Amino acid sequence: MDDQVARYADMLAALGTEARLRIIRLLLAAHPNGLVVGEIGAELGIPPSTLSHHLDKLKNEGLVAVCRESTFLRYSARTEALEEILGFLFAECCTRNKAVNPKAVIKA
Repeated sequence: MDDQVARYADMLAALGTEARLRIIRLLLAAHPNGLVVGEIGAELGIPPSTLSHHLDKLKNEGLVAVCRESTFLRYSARTEALEEILGFLFAECCTRNKAVNPKAVIKA
């Protein structure tokens, strides 16, 4: 369990910047196809070297996947990883002690 907590802490830390949260949200909006690096940079206005740093951090924590298409790199959100994080948090806040009403979390 401690290994799981450490893993989720690292994943949440990777999400802990405005730029990376914006990247993840954009990739979720483009799910399942994802976007090539140039599209991400153009959409978010992030310079290439900075974007590369953020994408590497997200990839290293398993939050995004990357595949090469000719000379382009296409990134997509790893929804399985995000489901794991949400499940980890949900198990404590919404099931064991009912600290948060699950219906309040899911907004239509």
